[in-house]
Amino acid sequence: MDKLITISEAAERLGISPTTLRRWEESGKLIPERTQGNQRRYRLSQIEPATHLRKQDRKTLAYARVSSHDQKDDLERQKQVLELYCAQQGWTFELISDLGSGMNYYKKGLKRLLNEILIGNVGRLVITHKDRLLRFGAELVFSICEAKQVEVVIVNKGEDTTFEEDLAIDVLEIITVFSARLYGSRSRKNKKLLDGVKKAVEESQA
Repeated sequence: MDKLITISEAAERLGISPTTLRRWEESGKLIPERTQGNQRRYRLSQIEPATHLRKQDRKTLAYARVSSHDQKDDLERQKQVLELYCAQQGWTFELISDLGSGMNYYKKGLKRLLNEILIGNVGRLVITHKDRLLRFGAELVFSICEAKQVEVVIVNKGEDTTFEEDLAIDVLEIITVFSARLYGSRSRKNKKLLDGVKKAVEESQA
C-alpha cells in the first residue's frame, strides 16, 4: 500500500525543511494530498519512488558509447560484449547507446540513463569501461548510483582499446569550445589554432 506521511516526515526523508516543501507546493513542484481537516499528506511514492520497487523488479541497464561515427564498429563490439555478459548472468536488460564525445553531458542516451536512475527505476548499470559514461565526471554518476542503491558493473576494468582515439576527440572538443570563447568561432586566429591542433593529433595517431 502507498503510505501517506505528514509534511514533517516528508521533509525529514528529503533532508529539507517543511517551509521548503510548502514553497514546492506553491510552485507546483510537489503537490500533497489533503485530509478532511485540510492537513498535508504525501505519498511515499512521491518522496521515495525507489522504495516501492523491489530490487529484483528494477531494471538492468547496459550503456555503450563511442565518440565518433568512425568508431561505429567499436560501438557494435561494445553492445555485443554487454549483451553476452548480461545473458551469461541471466539478467533481463535494456541497452542504451550514444554516439558522442565523453565531454558531452547532453547526449540523449546519457540523459535517459540518468533520468531512469534518478526516478528509481534502475537496480543495476552495466558498462564495458569506466570512461564509456563520461571522460570526466563518471565518479559523480557512480555517486548518484550509490545514493539510489544502483549496482554498477564494469565488465573490463583494464585500459579501453579506444582510449587514445577517444581522448584525441575529446581534446579537440575542449580546444574548440575554449578557443571559440577566446577568439570567436569564425576568427582566423581560432581557425589557425584548431588546424594546428588537428594536425598534431593526426600525426600522433599515424
